[in-house]
Order: sequence, then structure tokens, then C-alpha cells
Amino acid sequence: MNKEDFEFLDRINTYANSVLHDIDPQKTKVGAQLEKLRPVMQEIAMEKGMDVTDVFIKYMDLASEASVEVERKFQNTVGNMNKYGDIE
Repeated sequence: MNKEDFEFLDRINTYANSVLHDIDPQKTKVGAQLEKLRPVMQEIAMEKGMDVTDVFIKYMDLASEASVEVERKFQNTVGNMNKYGDIE
């Protein structure tokens, strides 16, 4: 992920943390959650000359990529632990 992609993802995630902090993601439909993110996605779309749908798709792609990277790092750390939980 390049710097621009990181900033893009960080901007939406920061906004999401401020507007979704009181929402239970297990009980709230994805569509309702996305509707809360629409203002920041529309703002980015206007700034970048993109369609808001393309912003959403890029956000989902980058969020997935970031999630995979976090999981990879976690698995790498767990894989390097001995039976006592110490990193070898």
C-alpha cells in the first residue's frame, strides 16, 4: 500500500471511528453503516474526481488489504512463539 492509499484509508477510518463509535456492527446492517460513511466518501469523490461508488470499492479493497497484512503479521508472531508464549 502506498502513502496515498494509506492516507485514503486512514481518512475514512478516522471518520468512521467518529460516526460509528456507538453502533454495534453485529446488529446494524452494512447498508446503514455505509450510509453513515457516505459524507466522507462523497467528499473524497469530489476532490479526486471519482464516482462515490469507486471510492467505496477502493476503500473496501484497501481495508481488505490492511486486514490481511495485520493477520499476516499476527500469524508470523504466533508462529515464532515457543510453547511458553515467548517469541523465539
